[in-house]
Amino acid sequence: MTSRTFLSLVASLTLAGCGKSTPEAKPARGIIAASLLTLQNPFFKVIGDNITAEAQKQGYETLIVSADNDVARQSNQVKDFIVKKAAAIILSPADSKAIVPVIQEANAAGIPVFTVDVPCQEPGVKIITQVATDNFDGGKQAARAMIEALAGKGGKIGVLDLKQVESCILRVKGFKEVLAEHNTKSAAKIEIVSELDGGGAKDKGYKAAEDMLQAHPDMVGIFAINDPSALGARGALEKAGRADQVVIIGFDGQPEGKQAIRDGKIYADPIQFPDKMGVEVVRAFIQHLKGQDVPPQMLIPTELYRKADGEKDSSLK
Repeated sequence: MTSRTFLSLVASLTLAGCGKSTPEAKPARGIIAASLLTLQNPFFKVIGDNITAEAQKQGYETLIVSADNDVARQSNQVKDFIVKKAAAIILSPADSKAIVPVIQEANAAGIPVFTVDVPCQEPGVKIITQVATDNFDGGKQAARAMIEALAGKGGKIGVLDLKQVESCILRVKGFKEVLAEHNTKSAAKIEIVSELDGGGAKDKGYKAAEDMLQAHPDMVGIFAINDPSALGARGALEKAGRADQVVIIGFDGQPEGKQAIRDGKIYADPIQFPDKMGVEVVRAFIQHLKGQDVPPQMLIPTELYRKADGEKDSSLK
C-alpha cells in the first residue's frame, strides 16, 4: 500500500466517523392542533403562523386548519384532533354555544383546550385559558374615536355587528357604554339608529351599509366590528357619493385597514396584536404542561391607530 493510498483510506474513515457522529433531529414532542375561525381573514392567519413558530421553538409540530365560520366543520376538525391524540387543542369558536359538545369530548379525552380571540364561556366545558384582545375596552376606544371624529357634533350612526361571535359582541357592548356616558353629558347626542349584521366580511358589510344609508340618508357615522366590514361600508359610501360625509371607525388593524386609515378612508381602528396572541396561547400550554397556574383569561390591550400613525408606518405604501 502506497503512502498516498494509506492517507486516502484514513481520510475516508475519518469522514465516515464524522458522519456517524452527526446528531439526528429530535422527534417532535407532539402536535398542537388549532381550528381557527377563518384563514381567509389575514388576522387569523397571523395567529396561526405565530402558533406554528412558537410551537416549533418548544419542540412541537402543529396542525392549523380553517373552520370557515362553520361550526359543523369545526366540530369535525376537533374530532379529528382527538383521534390524532393532539397534545393540545386551540380554538377560535365559530359559534361559542354550538361548539360545546365537541369541547366536552376533548375534555373527556384529557386533551387541554385553549381558546384564542373568540371565547367559549359556556357552562359544562373546561377551557384552560382564553387568550384574546381586550375587546370590551377596544370597543370603548372605538366610541371615543367616533366622538373625536365627529368633533363635538351629534347625529345618527350605524353599527355593523356580528352577533354570533363573542368578541364582536364585547366590542359593541364597550362602544355603546361609552356613547351612553357621552350622551348623558353632551347636548350633541350620538344616536345608534341601525344595527345590522356585517358578517365580518367586505361583501356583506357593503350590503348592510347600503341598507343603512337607504333607511337613514342623514347618517354621520358607522362603527364596524372589523376591517373587512369597515372596508365594505366604505365601498357603499363611495357608491352613494357620501364618502366624505360619514365617519367610519373599524377594528383590527389589518394591513388593508391600516392603509385605508392612512388614505383617509377610515378614521381610526383600535388595533389588535394577533402575533402576540399566537405566541401567548402556546406559552400558556407549556406553562400548564409544567403544572404551573395559568390565569383563566389573558387579555391583550388594543391601541388606537389614526391617520398620523399610518403616515409613520413603514409597512404601508
